[in-house]
Amino acid sequence: MKAFQANLSKLEGADTQVLGVSVDSPFANHAFAMQNGITFPLLGDMNATAIKEYGLEKTYKIGGAPMVSARRATFLIDKEGKVVEQQVDKDAVDPTKIVDACQFRAKTK
Repeated sequence: MKAFQANLSKLEGADTQVLGVSVDSPFANHAFAMQNGITFPLLGDMNATAIKEYGLEKTYKIGGAPMVSARRATFLIDKEGKVVEQQVDKDAVDPTKIVDACQFRAKTK
């Protein structure tokens, strides 16, 4: 999230809306945003609806008990709702490809 915050001006300059989605509560997301200087909206998917729709469910063992959470992912969704770029797992941490794709799309309009 910090890497996307650091690139926020480039993304917004390319007519891109950045949103974070997690399975955490709005209260936890707000605290996370305040602690990490995140200024873009963080959405709470507490029922895991979005992670299921995007195929991002992952079961983790926490103290021996299974817990379903989300794999890290980044999606670039165009204004028609089509996924045009995605990065999953370790690739989703670095926003470079998504930033480049946003800037390229903005230039070709």
